[in-house]
Amino acid sequence: MAYKKISENDITFLKKTTAPERVYTNQDINDDFTHDEMMEYGKFSPEAVIEVINSHEISLIMRYAYEKNIPVTPRGSGTGLCGGSVALYGGILISLAKMNQILEIDETNLTVTVEPGVLLMDLVKALAGKELFYPPDPGEKTATIGGNVMTNAGGMRAVKYGVTRDYVRGMDIVLPDGEMIKVGGKIAKNSSGYSLKDLFIGSEGTLGIATKITLKLLPLPKKTISLLAPFQSLNDCLNIIPILFKAKIIPTAIELMQKEIIEATEKYLGKFFPDKSADSYLLLSFDGNAIGEVENSSDQAAQVLLNEKAIDVFIADTEERLDAIWTARGAFLEAIKTSTSQIDECDVVVPLDQMREFINYVDRLDDKEKIRIVNFGHAGDGNIHIYLCKDSLSNDEWQIKKDKVMQKMYKKALELGGQVSGEHGIGHAKRAFLAESLGNRSMELNKSIKKVFDPKNILNPGKVCY
Repeated sequence: MAYKKISENDITFLKKTTAPERVYTNQDINDDFTHDEMMEYGKFSPEAVIEVINSHEISLIMRYAYEKNIPVTPRGSGTGLCGGSVALYGGILISLAKMNQILEIDETNLTVTVEPGVLLMDLVKALAGKELFYPPDPGEKTATIGGNVMTNAGGMRAVKYGVTRDYVRGMDIVLPDGEMIKVGGKIAKNSSGYSLKDLFIGSEGTLGIATKITLKLLPLPKKTISLLAPFQSLNDCLNIIPILFKAKIIPTAIELMQKEIIEATEKYLGKFFPDKSADSYLLLSFDGNAIGEVENSSDQAAQVLLNEKAIDVFIADTEERLDAIWTARGAFLEAIKTSTSQIDECDVVVPLDQMREFINYVDRLDDKEKIRIVNFGHAGDGNIHIYLCKDSLSNDEWQIKKDKVMQKMYKKALELGGQVSGEHGIGHAKRAFLAESLGNRSMELNKSIKKVFDPKNILNPGKVCY
């Protein structure tokens, strides 16, 4: 791809369009802007970083970049895990972090309208004061809402509540040529032509830049109960999941974890987990506004767990106990990262009835290929997070083993009816696996969509399908 290199004239324009103190070049560009959370996928330096503060600035920048053929990479907090927000081809990196205002909490329509740079944790705090609730619960609470929308983030409450896509009502979008459009709105239903809104959700900033996002809200649940169930073996743990669903028990979340990652998390946090005597664990959560119903559901689940080889069931129904368990669950990734020199991640999703076979397959790969593999994940929706750990492997050994194991895991997931990514996206790191997953015709359709929105391929080039 032949893109224009940024000149002094371009920098002068960008400073005039925004503000000199918000435009960074050369050695003034912070190293954080060269990578996301997965250092494994390399560093890529933009030629200029611009901290934008409104949609008008973004529109002017995109119009200029489109005319000059300069690549543009949009970025939130940079917490992605697939290299989706790095400037592969240099050019301009637009940081949306300063667009972090909660614009409106509409208690009549049960919506909240935010700028894309609002952090998930800040949104949760603001809504709690109004006794309102934004259900999607991705593990990284310092991620931006814009980033969540552009990767269609899932999270731990997807079993009951669904994913980010289910809560986006409307957006203001700046297109690659700088034109601004609105898609959706505060309306709850819409059957007016193709759903452009849903094309942008999960597009990883390759079709347009969201500058304002309206989200659906729910009343804050009055009661939350979590159950921690230890099992002697991983198979015992996995066998229980379809039994729970057959019993018509639908938790808010079902999380899978093993002793190794619990011990690593204890070390990382400096806090003790309620139990680490067993090999494998299920963490279930129940919530709702009818307190009796929540308690009844959790009691039913506890009985099923105990009837199906759970060693015990620990109940967490106070804020302190809930925080102890879920803080540990939220720190799993960081704990893995601190336990080894390098990691690579696989974020596959498989049908629920195939999850046991897939996880057992991964466990066998660990021994067969002589590489440490740690996994945890959303057992209630089939989305497993698998991390390969470099440990003491040489660079050459790591590269060979990592590539071989990744290929095998993705192939197995596809054989079982799964897909490449459940919630972390494709970025530039998983493009080859996406092509294998979708097949030629579907990839052609994806590329055609990209070409309609961005014929010059200047917006976040090299990601997803290009």
